[in-house]
Amino acid sequence: MAKKGRLKELLTRREEELLQMLWSAGKPMAVRELLTLFPDPQPHFNTVSTVVRGLEEKGFVSHNEDHDAFRYFPTRDRESLGRRSLGNVIKGYFNNSYLNVVSTLVEDDSISIAELKELIEMIEKKKNDR
Repeated sequence: MAKKGRLKELLTRREEELLQMLWSAGKPMAVRELLTLFPDPQPHFNTVSTVVRGLEEKGFVSHNEDHDAFRYFPTRDRESLGRRSLGNVIKGYFNNSYLNVVSTLVEDDSISIAELKELIEMIEKKKNDR
């Protein structure tokens, strides 16, 4: 199991999907319950079980034992994992430059002038609050 407070490795698409399901459920879930959340054709029980155990080994989920089933729950919230993932993307694809990220959004018309102005206001407010 991963050391507490330290996440190992990146998530696979399937691991991320299961973690999203656990966050959305808002409660610990057994593998059989998770299976019901998949659209048809549902993956095999063993497949989901293996992915959940992988998430646990990486430190993203933990479990409680409830009668004869393990109920899994996330150990990190969406926001902290989102920040971490965004940081990895910026480091890996944008030369660790937030300016490169925003420039790309501007070039792709993915961010509006109003949104850019809002970002500037947020930065100025945060600077003034310090």
